[in-house]
Amino acid sequence: MVETNTTNNDYHFPDDFWWGSAASATQIEGAASTGGKGMNIWDYWFQEEPNRFYDQIGPEQTSDFYHRYPEDIQLMKQLNHNSFRLSLSWSRIFPEGTGEINEEAIVFYHHVLDELLEAGIEPFVNLYHFDMPMAMQKIGGWENREVIDAFAAYAERCFAIFGDKVKKWFTFNEPIVPVEAGYLYNAHYPNVVDFTRATQVAYNTMLAHAKAVQVFRHADIPQGNIGIILNVTPSYPRSNRPQDLESARIADLLFNRSFLDPAVKGKYPQELITWLKEQGLFPKTEPGDSSLLREGVIDFLGINYYQPRRVKAKEHIPVPDSPMMPESFFDYYEMPGRKMNPYRGWEIYEKGVYDILIDLRDNYGNIECFISENGMGVQNEERFMEENVIQDTYRIAFIKDHLKWIHRALEEGANVKGYHLWTLMDNWSWLNAYKNRYGFISVDLKTMTRTPKKSAWWFKEVIRNNGF
Repeated sequence: MVETNTTNNDYHFPDDFWWGSAASATQIEGAASTGGKGMNIWDYWFQEEPNRFYDQIGPEQTSDFYHRYPEDIQLMKQLNHNSFRLSLSWSRIFPEGTGEINEEAIVFYHHVLDELLEAGIEPFVNLYHFDMPMAMQKIGGWENREVIDAFAAYAERCFAIFGDKVKKWFTFNEPIVPVEAGYLYNAHYPNVVDFTRATQVAYNTMLAHAKAVQVFRHADIPQGNIGIILNVTPSYPRSNRPQDLESARIADLLFNRSFLDPAVKGKYPQELITWLKEQGLFPKTEPGDSSLLREGVIDFLGINYYQPRRVKAKEHIPVPDSPMMPESFFDYYEMPGRKMNPYRGWEIYEKGVYDILIDLRDNYGNIECFISENGMGVQNEERFMEENVIQDTYRIAFIKDHLKWIHRALEEGANVKGYHLWTLMDNWSWLNAYKNRYGFISVDLKTMTRTPKKSAWWFKEVIRNNGF
C-alpha cells in the first residue's frame, strides 16, 4: 500500500519516485550538420523531400539543445525534476554508424551529463530513438544483420565512455514505430509498404536489443540497469463476441507482445509464432537467435502511453490483391462518447495506463517499470497566453487524471517507479515539426526563448509534495 502523506495530499507517491520528462536527440538538439555529426535518415529525407514535413521544418531547426543545454538543464532544476530521459545520437557519435568515433560528440554528451548530475538530475539514457545513421540505412538498416552488430558495437562504446555517469540505460524507444511508420504505413523513411519486410525489421530490432543487453552485462557499470521503452497500447475489443475478442488478441500480439514478451520474458509468445507462420510472415532466423533473445531480458521497463487501441472484427473482406496489413485482420472502431484530443486525433483514456500496469503485475512478473512518456500535443497554444505564460490547464488535467490511475495501480501492488512527461520543452515532432506543442516549457521559434507554462509550475509543486 502507498502511505498517506502528512501534507494531506489525496494522491501521495513514494519518496523516491522518478519525476521528470523525456526527449530525444533528433527532436531537440538541432546542429544536425555541425559538431561532426553524420547524416541520419531524417536529415537525408528532409533533404530529399522537404514537402513531406510540416511547414518544411527539418531536423536542423529544432530546439537547439545542442547549444542551450546549460540553460535547459537549469530550468529542469528550477522545476524540481529529479530525472530526465534523453537519447544519444548514433550518427553524432559514429558519423558512419561504425568505424571512427566523433570526439566532438563525446565532449558534448559528457558536458550534458555533467550538467545534469551537478543539478541533481539523474540521466536516463536511451541509445536509439528512430534515428538510423544514413550509412547504415544504405546497407539495409534493420533488415541487415550487419547493422545489428554495428549497433552492439555502438552500445558497447557508449557503456564504456559514459558508464561512470549513467546508471539507467535503454536500448530502444518505441521500436515498433520504425516498423509501422517505415515499413507498413509510408509515414517515415524508408517509406516501405511490405508486411514481410516489416516483420523482419521488428525481429532484427529485438536481436539488436538483445545484443546490446548482452554487451551491457559484460560492461563494468556498478549499480547499472538496462531496459527498453515500449509504447504499450492496450487493445480493447468492441464487445465480448468471439470475433471481436479474436481481433483484439491479434492486435495485442502484433503491436504489444511482439516486443514486450521477448524483452521481459526472453522469448516470443507461441501464439504469435503460430500466427506469423500461418500468414506466411515468419521472419528469417539463424541458429543461436533464441539463446541470444534469452540473454536480452531487461532489468526494468519504460512505458509510453498516449491512447488506447479499440478494435472489432472485420466487417468486409479485404480488397483482392491489396497489400497485407495488420488491418487485414481487424477493423478499428470509435467508442461512442469517447474523449478526444482533437489536435492529435487521439482518444484520451486515462484508465489505459492502469490496465497496462496491472497486466505487467499479473503477467510479466511485476517487472519494475515507470511511465516514460505521457502527454498531449495542442496546436496554437499561444491562444492561451496570459501575462506571458501559457495557461495550459488542459495539460494539468491530463497529467493529473493519468497520475490518479497510476496511483491506484501503485496501491494495488504495481511496481511502478516514476512518471516522465513528453516532453520538457516544445520540440520538433518528426513530420509534424512544431504543429502541436507538448512541452512543460514553450519555445519561441524566432528567438528560442524558453518560458515555463502553467503546467510546469504545477508539476513543480507535485514533485515537491510527492503528490497532489
